[in-house]
Amino acid sequence: MTDKQVPLTREGKAKLEVELEQLRAQRRVVADRIHNAQEQGTSQNDAEYDDAKQEQGMVEGRILEVEDILRRAITIDERGAHTAGRVVIGSGVEVEQDGKPRHYQIVGAPEADPTKGKISNESPVGSALLGKGVGDIVDVNVPKGLIKVKVLKID
Repeated sequence: MTDKQVPLTREGKAKLEVELEQLRAQRRVVADRIHNAQEQGTSQNDAEYDDAKQEQGMVEGRILEVEDILRRAITIDERGAHTAGRVVIGSGVEVEQDGKPRHYQIVGAPEADPTKGKISNESPVGSALLGKGVGDIVDVNVPKGLIKVKVLKID
């Protein structure tokens, strides 16, 4: 695991903390399922045991992942981002892309959700917008090719 800092909004950090608590509760439920399947000891329960062991592996893996993210998390200064004259992590930014206006919030990778307009600072568009000001036009290399994005407003 790396020690690279992970930028998160307060909301994003809170969601991860809630998810971690839910995963820890789920861990106990899965452990009970494994225990019950072992006690029964019949071949009918082998599938249930295997299923529970697989779920346990996924839950434990996600717990480790979320704990690592939270350990490396730095909280984004959203107030400062809204008053910055340049696009920074936490900024809302209105752009013209493919001739259409779009609004994004630049966030850290763990809370990116493009369907809600939250794009990662590590994504092609997000990283290209960082440091740009109103009126700047940037070429972004995306999977479908090169696109031009113009910064219309930073909020």
